[in-house]
Order: sequence, then C-alpha cells, then structure tokens
Amino acid sequence: MATVLNIETATTNCSVSIGKDGTLIDLLEDNNQAYSHSERLHVYINTILERNNLTGKDIDAVAVSKGPGSYTGLRIGVSAAKGLCFAWDVPLISVPTLTSLAHQVTNKEVFIVSMLDARRMEVYAAVFDADKKQIQDTQAVILTQNSYQNYLDEGNVCFIGSGVSKFKEICNHPNALFLEGAMPSAKQMVSLSHTAYKISNTEDVAYFEPYYLKEFFTT
Repeated sequence: MATVLNIETATTNCSVSIGKDGTLIDLLEDNNQAYSHSERLHVYINTILERNNLTGKDIDAVAVSKGPGSYTGLRIGVSAAKGLCFAWDVPLISVPTLTSLAHQVTNKEVFIVSMLDARRMEVYAAVFDADKKQIQDTQAVILTQNSYQNYLDEGNVCFIGSGVSKFKEICNHPNALFLEGAMPSAKQMVSLSHTAYKISNTEDVAYFEPYYLKEFFTT
C-alpha cells in the first residue's frame, strides 16, 4: 500500500493531505489570505502525520504542487517537499497546479478552463476536456471578452479558480459557467500523485524547480 504526503501551496490555500493507494485519508488546509505558508505548512505536516499515527518511515513519496502560482508559495512548498524527501529517502512527485484544480469540476459534459489570478487582467490558465485531459498548454493570458470563444462556441465551458471573478465581469457568453472561489487543494492531488507513483513518474530531488511560467522580477 502506497502512502503519499501531498503539499499544495501555489496560492493562498495552505493545504496538506495524505493518500493511500489513491484514496484520501486526511486533509488539513486553510485559505488564509495573508500567505502564511511559512508559519503553517510544517505545523500542518506534523499535525496530519501525528493524528494518523504516521512517521516519515510510513511515507512512500512526497508530492508537491509544481505551479504555476505564487512565487513565494511555490518556493515554500517545494523546499519543504525536497527537505522531507531527503530526510525520509523517498521520491518526489510533482503535480501540475492547474490540473489538480480542474479535477474539482464534477460536470462531465464541459470543457474546463483552470485559471489563477495574476496581475491586472492576466491569468495563468490551461484548458482541459471533459475527461480532464489537457488540450491547451498552460499560458499567461490577458483576458478579453473574446477569450476562449472557440471553446464557448462548441459547448459549455466551466471556468474555475481565482481568476474567474474578473473574467466573469467581461464574459457574457451563454455557455460560460463560473466556479468562483475555488482554490487548488491537496485533496485533488491524491489521485494524481498516486497515478504518478505507480508509473515511477518522479522528479530529481536535487534539481527540481517550481514551474513559475513567467520569470520572477523584483523592484
């Protein structure tokens, strides 16, 4: 039985879960708008292990949300995951953030656009079909009223994530469905990390870096 610790810190949601053979065993998360991952993440990891009577010896792999998302949040999550992998001598698995977000959509008859808020009218987004297969590369998109028109003209499109609220203001297409307030969670990572673990789709712990999508600039 494979036990995987999942870590999600790509947005304001600090989220940790434990999965066994692809089944969610426990979840601990808090969407604190202050980005308090540095204070909460290791506490959450210790808490979820203790309340399930687990130690590092019981963990077969650590999975982390790889991005895109908050630069700081991603760095904190990946650093924690790497440290645990080194300490416990287990493999590292990365899960695309927008893919796990898309798995929150339960409607099987729609296209899915996962979008995370960036600056101004920009979002980090990816498009998936009804089976959650990615059909458009992850991109930084400047939203306009005609964004995703080709998919909307084909049928219902479900937009999910922190970037939805600003697109809802300018999109009036009748086939657009909006799931506002949804954040990436370690809950949806459970099945994805288990699938990766089964086929040994792991990362090099020493050299793995988050998927920032855009370069990080400071002023």
